[in-house]
Amino acid sequence: MSFEVIPAVDMKGGKCVQLVQGVPGSEMVSLDDPVQVALDWVSQGAKTLHLIDLDGAIEGTRTNAPIIRNIVEKCKPQGIYIQVGGGIRSFEDAAALLEIGVDRVILSTAALKDPELINRLSNEFGSDRINVALDSKNGKISIEGWTKESEHTAVEMGSMFEDKGAGTILFTNIDTEGLLSGVDPKPTEELVNTVNIPVIASGGVTTLEDIVTLKDTGASGVVVGSALYKKKFTLTEAINTITDEV
Repeated sequence: MSFEVIPAVDMKGGKCVQLVQGVPGSEMVSLDDPVQVALDWVSQGAKTLHLIDLDGAIEGTRTNAPIIRNIVEKCKPQGIYIQVGGGIRSFEDAAALLEIGVDRVILSTAALKDPELINRLSNEFGSDRINVALDSKNGKISIEGWTKESEHTAVEMGSMFEDKGAGTILFTNIDTEGLLSGVDPKPTEELVNTVNIPVIASGGVTTLEDIVTLKDTGASGVVVGSALYKKKFTLTEAINTITDEV
């Protein structure tokens, strides 16, 4: 799995948004057509799309499901890999997404509440299609759309979910997420050095140098949202930066 720059398409109320540290009402970006946004990222060179239903993550109702289906139908024929998270609270929720052509589902709250769910899903669909999102704030894992804090660290949970059958981990450092203040590579590096499955990094990317910094941690990819939407750099520039590094 070579390092990849993955654009985020976060959906709330049928729009593509970017929130500051996941806080509802803090939209710094709001675009009316998430499907067109996804197609624009593909046209700029995206090989993977990161789709998040924020209504699902925060309210528990996956109201943006029709938009996700539309993106899948338009992008999959172009060979685009699609990962989806937000509000996947049960085996049935995950199965429904995988069965419409989503390549990988991202579970967070549901996995932390019922780790055996990851075991069931990986046994049924294969571990490569199951990702666990570990969102860290002040060193502890946050759940339920970042509204509650657990007592566990990312390193503890990463090892446990690897044992349960997760094929990848999405690690978000909430301390830097959406602030456009740069990245802190240490928490990502700690997790990468602990587990034997790929870790996708997220949170705080502001410059092309931040992408290189996260690549150097050993992460397999980085999800970028705010920096792309605020035009700190283009997706093509980000991809070329990584390609030039190789």
